[in-house]
Amino acid sequence: MRQTALALRFTSLCLLTSLPLFANPAHAGAERELVDAINDYRAHPRGCERRPSQRLAPLALKSSLALPVGYGGGLRERLKDSGYQAVSVRSIRVVGAQDAEEAFDLLQSDHCAALLDSQYADVGVSRRRGEWQVVMAQPVMDRQLNDTRNVGKTLLAQVNAARSKPRLCGRQRFAAARPLAWNASLGAAAQGHSKAMAYGNYFAHRDPDGDTAADRARAAGFRGRQIGENIAAGQGSPGKAMAGWLASPGHCANLMNPMFTQVGAGFATEARSDQGVYWTMMFGAP
Repeated sequence: MRQTALALRFTSLCLLTSLPLFANPAHAGAERELVDAINDYRAHPRGCERRPSQRLAPLALKSSLALPVGYGGGLRERLKDSGYQAVSVRSIRVVGAQDAEEAFDLLQSDHCAALLDSQYADVGVSRRRGEWQVVMAQPVMDRQLNDTRNVGKTLLAQVNAARSKPRLCGRQRFAAARPLAWNASLGAAAQGHSKAMAYGNYFAHRDPDGDTAADRARAAGFRGRQIGENIAAGQGSPGKAMAGWLASPGHCANLMNPMFTQVGAGFATEARSDQGVYWTMMFGAP
């Protein structure tokens, strides 16, 4: 998954700068039984040369990963069409299994390393008579990113932690700067732009209507004279977005600029978009 980012700076509002395999009979359906078996195997790995040193987290069953057996075309694009944006994905087919236990035996025998791969978090299972298909994937977004307010607090803490130390942004040296205060208007503008990029499937500071960061800040109620904006796409957590900005001289300069005193940030996801997740951080000064 390609991750991208852009930095935009304004100096004014108008000037740009093993257990039993099937221990829980309450789960209905052969597909659910197979997932239970796989997760039990991940918790108690055995009989595989590439066995992990510790038990693995269970895979979450996702209906969007249950692709029709024998599908054609690109796997990632098919998942995107079903509403799932994947960082990594693998599909395994086994033939000749009459039930979930036989399907698991074939999977363990021929694909034990894949079943015990720690990078995967989700799974989907589909069946057509004796053919079984298992799709394992890692989503773009961390599962914990479901609360916009908490993400905003995290980004605020991270930007202020970055500003608390001297930093070299490319060739420009910055002294430690005062912490930024959260501004609700900037936060609303940032969240709105993230949603617009995600749902409109574009990545730019200027939206399709021609509005700039300054226009969005003003429309959200921000009355300061100076504003800056960082955007990013494809990063699955606040920490990854921040790390990308700090590694880029232009983004880093916005983050460290002592002129700015306020900040707002937001993110939005859309599995069918090119990047899956979009981030915006807006900086302001009175």
